[in-house]
Amino acid sequence: MPRDIPVGNGSLLVTFDEQYRIRDIYFPYVGKENHSEGHPFRFGVWVDGAFSWIDDARWTRELRYLPETLVTDVRLTNDALGLEIVCHDAVDFHENIFLRQLLVRDLSGTAREVRLFFHHDFYISESEVGNTAYFDPDARALVHYKGRRYFLISTDAAEGVETFATGRKAFHGQEGTWRDAEDGTLSNHAITEGSVDSTIGRTLRVAADGTAEAFYWIAVGKSRKTVAHLNALVRDRHPQALLRRTKDFWRAWVNKNEIDFGNLPPTIVDLFKRSLLIMRTQIDSGGAIIAANDSDVTARATDHYSYMWPRDGALVAHALDMAGYSNLTRSFFDLCGRIITPEGYFLQKYNPDGSLASGWHAWWDARTKERLTPIQEDETALVIWALWNHYDEFRDIEFIRPLYHSLITCAADFMARFRDPATGLPRPSWNLWEDRYGVHAFTCGTVVGGLRAAANFAELFGEAELAAGYRHAATEICDAMRAHLFRPELGRFARTILPREDGGFDVDPILDASLCGIFYFGAFAPDDDTVRATMRAVAEGLRVRTHIGGIARYEGDGYMRVVEGAREDIPGNPWLICTLWLADHEIATALTIDDLRGVTETLRRAAERALPSGTFAEQFHPLTGAPLSVSPLTWSHAALVTTVMHYLRKLESLQACDSCHHPLFRYDRRARRRATYIRESTAELTND
Repeated sequence: MPRDIPVGNGSLLVTFDEQYRIRDIYFPYVGKENHSEGHPFRFGVWVDGAFSWIDDARWTRELRYLPETLVTDVRLTNDALGLEIVCHDAVDFHENIFLRQLLVRDLSGTAREVRLFFHHDFYISESEVGNTAYFDPDARALVHYKGRRYFLISTDAAEGVETFATGRKAFHGQEGTWRDAEDGTLSNHAITEGSVDSTIGRTLRVAADGTAEAFYWIAVGKSRKTVAHLNALVRDRHPQALLRRTKDFWRAWVNKNEIDFGNLPPTIVDLFKRSLLIMRTQIDSGGAIIAANDSDVTARATDHYSYMWPRDGALVAHALDMAGYSNLTRSFFDLCGRIITPEGYFLQKYNPDGSLASGWHAWWDARTKERLTPIQEDETALVIWALWNHYDEFRDIEFIRPLYHSLITCAADFMARFRDPATGLPRPSWNLWEDRYGVHAFTCGTVVGGLRAAANFAELFGEAELAAGYRHAATEICDAMRAHLFRPELGRFARTILPREDGGFDVDPILDASLCGIFYFGAFAPDDDTVRATMRAVAEGLRVRTHIGGIARYEGDGYMRVVEGAREDIPGNPWLICTLWLADHEIATALTIDDLRGVTETLRRAAERALPSGTFAEQFHPLTGAPLSVSPLTWSHAALVTTVMHYLRKLESLQACDSCHHPLFRYDRRARRRATYIRESTAELTND
């Protein structure tokens, strides 16, 4: 199930599924540890002798956010019970407190007693072993704890928790205390250890056709003292005040930069802001940008997406920098500077705390008995490329200075060295999709961008000889790409070639959306004939020709494939990032404002793929448009933000400089008040 409405603050992340059940609780890192392991926290209602959990089919659910905030706006209606419940959930922007406001409205026309039940299925530190749940008489609250992880649960009732139950779950056939709630009463069993769950109750008196209000919260910390303090804070300040300040903070955060959205429709502007907010929920305060936090994927893969891939992180950081959120990206680049290997490359992925994560790239070739470098080289290159773009936006040289040798030249020296001396191309590594090994067009494009970025930094720090070496290596790669990756027999670039022992190459002719890498990072001009031919082939060959539309990753993509058999109209499931890459090429080659009309249509169609809450999945069902794989995918939201920023900058440049028809422009932020633009070389990123 997708995670429709994540809420978080950088150290506590709470996600909900489409049935409005809490499914993931991450603390103290975004993406690590998951204290529910994907098990649902149920929410139920008892009224007039009848009980219903809100995941029952009789409930209708609308899951959205309040505009421009990370506060949910959820409407639950049950005509059979004659009730409507409006809920507002948030994680306080400053403290590790999950808050929920509930407005219960009678639809029956009679005064009633309504009992609300909140169930908690903790797997603290990702295990059901050794947990304890107990009623704390001092705080008048229920507490779950293990080791240095504490969760205090309470309500705004005068006596705190009115009624409760602790008990065993998933042990000798015991289902849990949620079953105890279904008769409308709880046992008040005060403590249980081992594999435990708990349920608390809150009673409301609702007038005929009236509304009653309640608040519920979970305080999270590393000690009983901490959560007791947070509980007292909620009671002293009142949960409504904390919700209000959190709403105000996120509205200020998402509007902190004055962006002129030009002729974009309000739906796209709203989705742009929503994407920024959702991206923020997936970023740990320590700098790790997490790919996705949707634990359902674990059931089919025995692993998850709650990791930092340097590739995803760099592209998300680039989007955030373009939108003006440099404070977040500095933490990411600092983390990269700490985790890069002494050899100068990044490994496949990392845990949110910066430790090395699980991986499947081999270090040893069993056939040749030789050591392998277990990398996707695009990840190393993209961090340096994104860092230059960060500096180019903000000119924060004091921030860059400590990273110059520890990160920039360390990575650049590796990229310049990790090449085939016969061709000048990068040596084989894994591709960005992580499913094949070879020399990839996308990887080559990123390495060119990364080396030129490093050259810019070297010039900035007065090392002209080093800069010249990096530029020369980048030029050699471009020449080799044209010589070996451009295939006349295909009339376009190939996505991958693999060197043979005889000096030739095995060519992979499959169309792949990642071929956008030949222009995206500056290796070739977007209006180069070879680039145009390649992108035209991608647009024609990978378009999903159903009413859903979009661009597939590559021909015959089998990952999460839902349509059996080969179909020319469905080369694979549509991916948002691939769809928007084509839009980015349209933007880069646009010479007039009219040339941008297709981009606005692509953005409008993209908006249709968002859930009502505004979240984007990794990919979509080609016949129904339903989200597939993880949701939200941070990269999907970053792609939307990046394309919007590309569009706005190109639109403004065309409006401001009608005589300048070069296909690429870079907005000079330092000359914003003069509204001037400077041309950017398509052969290299300039140092201004």
